[in-house]
Amino acid sequence: MDLQDQLKNLFPDHVPEPSETEQEESSLWLQDDPLICKYEKRKGKPITIIEGYTGATADFKILAKELKQLLSVGGSFKNDEIIIQGDFRDKIMDYLKERGFNVKRVGG
Repeated sequence: MDLQDQLKNLFPDHVPEPSETEQEESSLWLQDDPLICKYEKRKGKPITIIEGYTGATADFKILAKELKQLLSVGGSFKNDEIIIQGDFRDKIMDYLKERGFNVKRVGG
């Protein structure tokens, strides 16, 4: 018997609320213009940059956090750009398309 079954036995009338991640996913503003996904090398190391989001800065920060967790890599959010360490353009573009964003690949 796992924890969920034990909780159902203790509180049979309780209806679980949606988790925070489900609420965050639905709250992101989807734009008509495509996000730009490009590859650069800085100080000899590859990075992937996502830019062009016209919504709220807080939403873009949430998206940056989700991408870093999805790829298990480091990164940052600076100057309205998401900077991901490594070349993950294909994975990032697939993830953003699943979320409903229009993505444009720039560069090689």
